[in-house]
Amino acid sequence: MRATRQILTTKDGRFAYEAAGDSTQPALVFLHGIGGAAQAWRGQLDAFGDRYYAMAWDMPGYGQSKPLAAVSIATLADALQGFLAQVQANRPILVGHSIGGMIVQQWLTAHPQEAAAVVLAQTSPAFGKADGDWQRSFIEARIGPLDRGATMAELAPTLVKELVGQNPDSGGMDIARSCMASVPEASYRASMLALLGFDQRHALKDIQVPTLVLSGSRDKNAPAPMMAKMAGYIPEASYVELDGAGHLVNLEQPGAFNAALDRFLIATAEARA
Repeated sequence: MRATRQILTTKDGRFAYEAAGDSTQPALVFLHGIGGAAQAWRGQLDAFGDRYYAMAWDMPGYGQSKPLAAVSIATLADALQGFLAQVQANRPILVGHSIGGMIVQQWLTAHPQEAAAVVLAQTSPAFGKADGDWQRSFIEARIGPLDRGATMAELAPTLVKELVGQNPDSGGMDIARSCMASVPEASYRASMLALLGFDQRHALKDIQVPTLVLSGSRDKNAPAPMMAKMAGYIPEASYVELDGAGHLVNLEQPGAFNAALDRFLIATAEARA
């Protein structure tokens, strides 16, 4: 039977999140990307809430979650630790997509053994130099239209179209556009700028927990060859590439994403038994 999904707020009022399942079950925590929201993970909450306490946060500054005074991957990782403490997620399994995967990597540097396992989905270990030509071009392409007066609602259809691969699920695309359109402009800008200078390549070898590195073959933001190379540096990593998927794979190919995650969760549980 499908677990009932709820929209909740932590007791301290800092974080809004969606959850499904029993809080006595193992914690499975989903972290969305820059254009996402907790609602982007509803297909996963419904799929895994029967066996896990499945939760998806609204990143600080998104939805009803309070914004941070200063936004960086480091401050977002600190916020993640605060969220996990508030929801009493002991030894969680963390699933981070895009910037969410960067936050998980940063969090692991301070909490190397506190997760049961992690999934790094369509993400990168580094964004590169803050003053690099490619980095400046990337940011300009995404923030420039806002500087020229466009709104997130106006940009959402184009931004989502540029992110996806072949034959994406139509329902997932409706969710993706809705999430992108609802991102506060200030939060979108801050999250984009937080990417600048991020570099955890040196720390990949120190990841000490079972890790699934998951890519889409059509992803232009986190290319599959880069992610395969990334997986090679993580001691306990397995690598899965979903054919035809772009950057929003859990929404583009929810069945394939859920199946890959399920196989990883089962293998991880069997290894612990």
